[in-house]
Amino acid sequence: MKKYFLEVIVFISGAVVMILELSGSRIMAPYLGNSLPVWTAIIGVILGSLSLGYFLGGRMADRKADLLILAKLLFVAGLFIGVLAFVDEIVLVLIRLLTDNLRINILISSIILLAPSSVVLGMISPYAIRLHIKNVETSGSAVGTLYALSTLGSIAGTFLAGFFLISYFGTFKIIIFLALTMFLVSFLSDSKKYLPVRISLILFLCLILGGFFNPKISDNKNGFIDIDTDYSRVWIVDDHEVSSGQLTRSLIVNGEYDSSVFLSNDDLVYEYTKRYRLVKYFRPNTAHALMIGGGAYTYPKDYLKMFPEAMIDVVEIDPKITDIAGKYFNFKEYPRMTIFHDDGRIFLNNTDEQYDVIFLDAYKSFSVPFHLTTKEAVNKMHQNLDERGIVLANIISSVTGDTGKFLRAEYATFKSEFPYVYIFLTKSDESEVQNIILVAAKSVSTSGFQSQDKELQSYLDNLWDGPITGYADSNGRFCSR
Repeated sequence: MKKYFLEVIVFISGAVVMILELSGSRIMAPYLGNSLPVWTAIIGVILGSLSLGYFLGGRMADRKADLLILAKLLFVAGLFIGVLAFVDEIVLVLIRLLTDNLRINILISSIILLAPSSVVLGMISPYAIRLHIKNVETSGSAVGTLYALSTLGSIAGTFLAGFFLISYFGTFKIIIFLALTMFLVSFLSDSKKYLPVRISLILFLCLILGGFFNPKISDNKNGFIDIDTDYSRVWIVDDHEVSSGQLTRSLIVNGEYDSSVFLSNDDLVYEYTKRYRLVKYFRPNTAHALMIGGGAYTYPKDYLKMFPEAMIDVVEIDPKITDIAGKYFNFKEYPRMTIFHDDGRIFLNNTDEQYDVIFLDAYKSFSVPFHLTTKEAVNKMHQNLDERGIVLANIISSVTGDTGKFLRAEYATFKSEFPYVYIFLTKSDESEVQNIILVAAKSVSTSGFQSQDKELQSYLDNLWDGPITGYADSNGRFCSR
């Protein structure tokens, strides 16, 4: 056995665990989102699996310490990781068919997809430690050194995956690379026999890895485009709009439809984005707007068309989303549009600009950015508006029932800062989860919600005038409406 070879093995195994964990979040994102429950399940399952692996690996090492067995463990770990790359979609689709409970889906998916390889990876360190120990007098030093190296490997894997690998190569290539790495380490761990075969296998693996290390922005298969960015897993799909039959292209971020465009014209596809045109009723003379959440920039373009003299600042956290919008969604730079690649809350905290209107389109049904939902965030929006300023926020929720809790909470939050808060539905059934436009105004004359513009009137007619129950006012008093 070569000197320091066991140290290298535990370092690589530690790195693979963390790269697998971060990649696992991207694998699940299109089907289960990228929310706190997803990360909770992934971290919990991997930690539990590693614990079981430590236990089993220690028991196995006590029975027989043999380098060949360690090589087999490395191979099995690579096998489980490799299988993951090809069965993940099947597993995730089937589990979603079994139950509608998101937390159960997340937990079962994490166990099936990540636990097998994590258990085996956990077995490697205690087994390597047993092989490394020469005498009991230095056993403490040996254990401490190898566990330190395993942790350093985990740190290296975390930074490599989070800062570079996933967004550069994509999830599928990374998983395959991890499997091949474990196969290679397994092969190098075995006996020194059959050297020509060893050299041939190493060269073959290098050729395969060379094919995977081809940096492209996407994998384009049959018109379906799959892209990993620093923030999200993005799908781009072409389809037909149901009512008109027109060809559309949609941007799907972490499993949720974010934006969609008609390939033949610039009309808005999603009905809820058309509700942002209510700004023309509440603030007809708007000159400077802010939009948090750019996506494919469909509504910002519509805003500039509606207000030919106005300007709009758009905050989009992911620069690659902007690149995707330019490459696939016919987006181009506009003189009256300024783009900020920043987190929406950080932008609100740092800007001194006063806006006429703030459009908020960052809430998702799977993963709501909680720091944009708080009283402090709404207070910053209030401060960043002029004396007649308004907020138009897209909220995915129902009005009534358990699925309406988020709307009721946000209504209460905005009501604590703004004197006028209105709810406009996109569907007639208040118990149905839908896109709801919340309008919060500092000062507004509603004119009885009547407009000469037929389109605006059709949106105004969807004003919810029923009770918004179960919220507390700014003084903490319970309100029934």
